[in-house]
Amino acid sequence: MNLPPVALPVAAPPAPAPDATRDAAAHKAAQGFEAAFLAEMLQYTGLNAQPDDFGGGAGEAAFGSLLTEEYAKLLAARGGIGLAERIFDAIKHRESGA
Repeated sequence: MNLPPVALPVAAPPAPAPDATRDAAAHKAAQGFEAAFLAEMLQYTGLNAQPDDFGGGAGEAAFGSLLTEEYAKLLAARGGIGLAERIFDAIKHRESGA
């Protein structure tokens, strides 16, 4: 007996809920703001300052701020100082209209 192949319906993966997408965007924005804040704070700590006897030249001056920004992004991604969560809560509060 020869039976034709059965085609199974292919369902698209469920789309993320609008609230989840909005929450993810708000959290990303809050984390980005905390990273920018931390980068500004880290600049004044002298984190990337080199001793005078070991100068990095123009490259050090040009790219030192990029390293500071990456440190700030890592700090924010790992919890930072809690600023991102406070900003996220404020965004959620504002969106809820309360």
